[in-house]
Amino acid sequence: MNKKFFDVDICGRVERLPVLTFANGIGIAFFNLHGNVGLTEHCAKNMTPMFENIDVLMTVESKGLQLTHCLARNLGHDRYAVVRKTSKLYMQDGIVVQYKSITTDGIQNFYLSSEDVALIAGKKVALVDDVVSTGGSLQALSNLACKADAQVAKKCCVLAEGEAAKRKDICFLATIPLF
Repeated sequence: MNKKFFDVDICGRVERLPVLTFANGIGIAFFNLHGNVGLTEHCAKNMTPMFENIDVLMTVESKGLQLTHCLARNLGHDRYAVVRKTSKLYMQDGIVVQYKSITTDGIQNFYLSSEDVALIAGKKVALVDDVVSTGGSLQALSNLACKADAQVAKKCCVLAEGEAAKRKDICFLATIPLF
């Protein structure tokens, strides 16, 4: 079986991404920060200047989590808000929104604990993700932030995929196509 790859230049660092095809025929260049310290640090270093005048970072417990940790450290932030994909026992008094993502079948939920609601309420928040494609997850993050009375001041990702590269409401380091 011949594997396909797509090379992307992320601020001078070239990454070879495997092209994966979903059952619906859509193919993506799979970008994975998990376990890749050098790549995560490189992206965080190059993204840090994007977050001027931001009070709090907010991300989902996914591939953007370690990136957000590095960004928070670089910015001197002691905390950042983490949105969960499943509700935990300690989150019974938090808030929830539904969303649909290109990489996940069906409708999903995003949960934010009451502690993180208190952290972001009334603050200028930056949403952080690894890849933005259809924008479904990013919109759900934005809805959750607004539900918590936060002001979404920035939406940033490492890679904008497909049509997302034309969006004016996100900042990103590089682009990748849909296949």
